[in-house]
Amino acid sequence: MTPRQRFTMIAVTLVAALGLSFTGAGAASAAPSAPAAAPVTALATPITGTSADGGSFAGTFTPAKFAAQNGNLLATGVLAGTVTDASGDTVGTVTRTVSMPVTIAAVTCQVLNLVLGPLHLDLLGLVIDLNQVHLLINAVQAPGNLLGNLLCAITHLLDGTPTAGGLAALLNAILALLGQL
Repeated sequence: MTPRQRFTMIAVTLVAALGLSFTGAGAASAAPSAPAAAPVTALATPITGTSADGGSFAGTFTPAKFAAQNGNLLATGVLAGTVTDASGDTVGTVTRTVSMPVTIAAVTCQVLNLVLGPLHLDLLGLVIDLNQVHLLINAVQAPGNLLGNLLCAITHLLDGTPTAGGLAALLNAILALLGQL
């Protein structure tokens, strides 16, 4: 394997390891998957990386379809970019179809939104004046946020959580709609 090929494989592996973040919201039902449409270039996500020897990769990932595999969501699309060495000279270009895991970004759930108007209290000569109070408590749902995950789960107990397959179907429908624009 030449250094160029090795660097290209490192760049592709790095991109796959980084994954993508998409925010999913709402419930979705599993629908038959539509045939893969051409990638929607408006959704191109910039991808960059560096190697230990000072080389770099700069390009984009454009999702073409989403799929569920073993309960996880995968994005399949075109990775295109340029590989340069430490001196900045172009080593080569990459245009490949790749699949990578999609991670759901941290989600916040509103737990309490309490608004108290101004308060004037006179108790036997003790006067308490309180201006308006706005108490907002949000729970952040993410790996390692035990209390946030628990409160979000309780908040959305009756919502119907989308499965990876349902979310993939929803994202594929959105891609198809964007492809028609």
